[in-house]
Amino acid sequence: MSPAGLALVAFVIWAICKILNVTSAAKPAQIYGGDKKFVQHVSSHVPDLILPYVPTRLWGFSGHIQSVLYSLIGHIKCPWPTGNRVILNLSDGATLTYDLFVPLDLHPQGDITLAVCPGICNSSESVYIRTFVHFAQRKGYRCTVLNHVGALKDVKVTSPRIFAYGCPKDYAAMVEDVHATYPETSIICIGFSLGGNIVTKYAGDSTFHKTEKILGCVSICQGYDAGTAMDYLLQWSNFRRVYLFMMTERMKRVIMAHQAQVLCDDTKTKFLLSERLIFSAATLPELDEAYTRRVHGFDSVTALYTSSSCITYLNGIRVPMVFINSLDDPIVPEPLLEPVKKFVENHPESMMIVTSHGGHLGFHEGGILYPNPVKWLDRIVVSLADGLVTHSQKKRTA
Repeated sequence: MSPAGLALVAFVIWAICKILNVTSAAKPAQIYGGDKKFVQHVSSHVPDLILPYVPTRLWGFSGHIQSVLYSLIGHIKCPWPTGNRVILNLSDGATLTYDLFVPLDLHPQGDITLAVCPGICNSSESVYIRTFVHFAQRKGYRCTVLNHVGALKDVKVTSPRIFAYGCPKDYAAMVEDVHATYPETSIICIGFSLGGNIVTKYAGDSTFHKTEKILGCVSICQGYDAGTAMDYLLQWSNFRRVYLFMMTERMKRVIMAHQAQVLCDDTKTKFLLSERLIFSAATLPELDEAYTRRVHGFDSVTALYTSSSCITYLNGIRVPMVFINSLDDPIVPEPLLEPVKKFVENHPESMMIVTSHGGHLGFHEGGILYPNPVKWLDRIVVSLADGLVTHSQKKRTA
């Protein structure tokens, strides 16, 4: 082989190793929190936190691959749980649905429900949600999963709107219905990505009545500040602009799937909507200017992002709160985590778990090529729920 050919082969090998990050080492998660008693008690139920998180060796140290595969790889040989769909008619004319999954075993602490809010454009039918639900069911938890309005093609949209980035109204309606249906159940709120933002804002927004049956919240892989996060996503660094493009296309597909309702003539006239601008949008800010901020009643995209961000609602949180993020998340860069690290250091009953690897909602672990049947994230979140349950019991008996 010629020197040029050898150089090319060397470059390709170097690039592959760089992308796969194969020289990286497994590390334990970093835990932040000023309320040491709370952190210690909850962490005592999650012994794996003091151990290194070991991603799948060949590709698991790459945040990009973890992020791309999270929606494709479920539990290996994992049964696909089937839930019962609940339909709610909201005051604004929207039809809201959530899926209810019964526990497969008795929980030692009684009747506990995990109220799950999925990520952007996701629903109870998303792979990572179903695999988490199945693991939680086996551990004795009832699970309810919000289906974001518009996310399910077979559920007709009955109002001009689809779901919003940071409006907890739909999620609150699900939690209230669960409490009404199962008044004896205790509830732990869990949000993935966009759902983490919604759950956190719900916890901190005093305009939403929250039953005392809520034992705590867990937020996973969210960005906290929509405006700042969008500034990062508009950059090409770490391929963030590619992820932004994919999210924009997913949002547009949701709108197109329900075009007859959300873009009918009356709606377009009322909200001054242009189909050409909506479907030609290349980024979320462009789509949000053409559609989202108008339908949801905001004067500007900046106002939409400010209202949608949970960062301004943190100080209103009155329930135990756990945040989980990864440093190699290509969608949520590390600077977005700093305000929350400061928050948990000064706020009681709160903690933050930050891993070196895992990507965006990935957290596959073990094996060389094929990951273990259960994800690190699933095990950790269910163990955290156990910790929040016993923490609540400890407070009641103190």
